Amino acid sequence: MKNYTVKRYCSDDFAIWNDFINQATDAPFLFDRKFMEYHADRFQDFSLLVFQEHVLQAVFPANYKGNTIYSHQGLTYGGFIFKDEMTPESIHEVITETFGYLQKQSFKYCEIKEMLPFYAPLHFTSTRNCLLGKKSEVIAQKMNLAVDFQSDFKISKSKLKHYRRLQSLNLTVKKETQFDAFWTNVLEPLLWDKYQTKPLHSLAEISLLQSRFPHHIEQYNLYQDDEILAGITLFKAGKVVKSQYGATTENGKKFRALDYLFLYLIAHFKTDYDYFDMGTVNDDSALGYNEGLLNQKKELGCSLFFQNIYQMAL
Repeated sequence: MKNYTVKRYCSDDFAIWNDFINQATDAPFLFDRKFMEYHADRFQDFSLLVFQEHVLQAVFPANYKGNTIYSHQGLTYGGFIFKDEMTPESIHEVITETFGYLQKQSFKYCEIKEMLPFYAPLHFTSTRNCLLGKKSEVIAQKMNLAVDFQSDFKISKSKLKHYRRLQSLNLTVKKETQFDAFWTNVLEPLLWDKYQTKPLHSLAEISLLQSRFPHHIEQYNLYQDDEILAGITLFKAGKVVKSQYGATTENGKKFRALDYLFLYLIAHFKTDYDYFDMGTVNDDSALGYNEGLLNQKKELGCSLFFQNIYQMAL
């Protein structure tokens, strides 16, 4: 085994961490420290850097609670991010060395929320094989829906028919730099009325993140005259566009405004991107997922991708 050194992240590592993230193919912008640290007060960070002879080979964004280390709970996905040149054998060695380090730090368990294959095209398979080979337990599995623009994806005829009919109305899609209209008039009221909850990001937080990542976070809203009907907040990472938030008003539902906006954006991005990620459909129902939401996303052309959540006893 090569001589690897594992080190806990500290603020002095900010530059070397971000330089590594900016160069790695399998590293979406969510792993940039400027993104990770916007909610640093909510998590006990225990991110790791893995070196070989002073050269950074991998990073592991993480936090801890009690005796468990988590691939960062403030992120949608996580796990190890490796240098592009890493071989499957080296990946296995880095993961083994990292788990040994965590055991020495008195952690009992490690929980990893893996990335989807289109966010980690180089090392997804090698990482999954390694984790499964270590007899990790798959404690949960998220159902993620995404349009694969490289495939012969199919949008339902009824949705396309309705989309074409709405094109004759006075509807306008606007790309906006401010989030106030969508957060205040659409997203927050909908989430509160339906679930008595708030968005994961406050208006101040999403505005801050967009100012830090203007090329990665975008807001698209649908209007009829001056009335907002729906909005979708996009996170763009590599060749993937992700709908982080999507919501419509009561009046917008009469127009199926959210479907309209999704179809508009699918057409807009399909030439320059490989995937349109529409997120998960899991919930707390008896089925474990929202059947209506699953069917809606399939009718928009989505395929199903499974995201494993692993737990390892250290």
